[in-house]
Amino acid sequence: MTAQATPGTAGAARAVQGAGEVAGAAIDALVPRMTEICGRGGVLTDPAELATYECDGLTSHRCSPGLVVLPTTAEQVAAIVAVCARAKIPFVARGSGTGLSGGALPRADGVLIVTSKMRRVIAIDQESRRAIVEPGVTNLAVSKAAEPFGLFYAPDPSSQVVCSIGGNVAENSGGAHCLKNGFTVHHVTGLEVVTPDGELVWLGDGTGAAPGYDLVGAFIGSEGTLGIATKIIVKLTRIPEAVTTLLAAFRTMGAGGAAVSAIIGSGILPAAIEMMDALAIEAAEAAVACRYPEGAGAVLIVELDGPADDVRRETEAVRAICEKEGAYEIRAAHDAAERTAIWTGRKSAFAAVGRISPAYIVQDGVVPRTALPEVLDRIAELSAASGVRVANVFHAGDGNLHPLVLFDDAVPGAEEAAEEVSGAILDLCIAHGGSITGEHGVGADSPSTCRRCSGPATWTPCSCCAARSTRPACAIRARSSRRRGCAARFPASGASRIRWLRRGRWINFDSRNGTPRGRSDPRGARGRVRGRQRGRAGRRGRRGGAAVRGASRRRDRGGRGADGRLDPGHDGRAARFRNQARLGGSADRL
Repeated sequence: MTAQATPGTAGAARAVQGAGEVAGAAIDALVPRMTEICGRGGVLTDPAELATYECDGLTSHRCSPGLVVLPTTAEQVAAIVAVCARAKIPFVARGSGTGLSGGALPRADGVLIVTSKMRRVIAIDQESRRAIVEPGVTNLAVSKAAEPFGLFYAPDPSSQVVCSIGGNVAENSGGAHCLKNGFTVHHVTGLEVVTPDGELVWLGDGTGAAPGYDLVGAFIGSEGTLGIATKIIVKLTRIPEAVTTLLAAFRTMGAGGAAVSAIIGSGILPAAIEMMDALAIEAAEAAVACRYPEGAGAVLIVELDGPADDVRRETEAVRAICEKEGAYEIRAAHDAAERTAIWTGRKSAFAAVGRISPAYIVQDGVVPRTALPEVLDRIAELSAASGVRVANVFHAGDGNLHPLVLFDDAVPGAEEAAEEVSGAILDLCIAHGGSITGEHGVGADSPSTCRRCSGPATWTPCSCCAARSTRPACAIRARSSRRRGCAARFPASGASRIRWLRRGRWINFDSRNGTPRGRSDPRGARGRVRGRQRGRAGRRGRRGGAAVRGASRRRDRGGRGADGRLDPGHDGRAARFRNQARLGGSADRL
């Protein structure tokens, strides 16, 4: 029997079709201008090519974009956004597409701005332990570039080989070592961003200590709702003197959880504490043959770093605690090869699940560490009652859970059952005083749960933050903004420069290539510009711009020496920032 459409449904279908045709025509009209901006190779319109970008790492949400553009410079990104804003076309930014919350899910009626071609390490400064990178640079590439200087970039998501710094900024990514080292927000001190109307501005001054609103902190984790980062100033950390990694096998998850609480309770702060249950171990063994101890109901990975004597002492203490809590086998890695062997199973856990299940949903709930045993028991009960398997991989040190809900998408109703269990797990996290996300973001996957988690008291300020910053309302797809409110932008000069204040000295950086452009004289014309900025800020009720206040009082009269260093000014303090034309030369080699 053929179903007959009623007049009402037929009219609705025609309306949807008409809206799609109008959106398609608007997108087509942008193609010539986008080609002028990015070149013919930087604009994708072929449906087969567009399908490549229909989802990120969360494959259950798919949408083919109306248009894909691949800019190579910040100015191109700004021009693209300005065109979209004038045409009232929505746009979404995408890095490497490894996100697990649908944060880079495109719009069929919009433009997808892919920053993967913007992958220069522009500058590394050994003395200030800072680097300037473009958003398409991969996470691990920053550490590789800094390694010759004895430095590394601390945030380390499991996908660090391929995930981009721009995406890390958008989602405030963490990683296994965030227990000790912190998240992306703790390692970014300045951002060049394109606002939703196409303006190129700087947030922060590169020091991480600018007075006024923490606009860098507000931007990080805003998931594209406040703009697109085009240059990122990151902090680098010294490579520790000694590193030891322990792998402890337990018969049950409860025993492993007790060991975690005992380690933290003893006053030891490991660089990382990770846990995997039996199902996750099974998947890792099938995928990468990690050779974890046989019969383990849970494995605990504990990494300690720091001065050699401290690491030696803490290693003995952690080993004793694990043995006391029932560990039946403990392995220690003392060099990079052995550490890699231990971490291989954990780093590959998400992808490895594909060996034991056709499809899965990964969540990112957070609970207080003391609530871990109860929440894990409840997850096991949910799994048993529903018949839906759940593998647990998580950052045990800070209670950041990554339950992997497994299902077969070829079985009718299986996906719905998995989604129900997944939602129940997030409800458990909220009920125990936790959150729905620790590092993956809200994205397209969890906006409704975000409202339940945050409540109206915090949701309204976050909405106001997004509304104030997204002036063309259509410009960036509305998503949940979980960061604290903001109401102002860091003032930027018309010459597109960042003035990087370090130890009382201003260095001008050209925002187009990140290289120094000479010493700043606050008594000159640009000093007068800063004075006007300061005056406007005063009328708004603040005492000065984020990085302007105080600098002009120092009257830097120092010159640049033959070795590229800045000589001290009259205040007697040396400006030790190395001129990496030098800096630029290092960037070229990188």
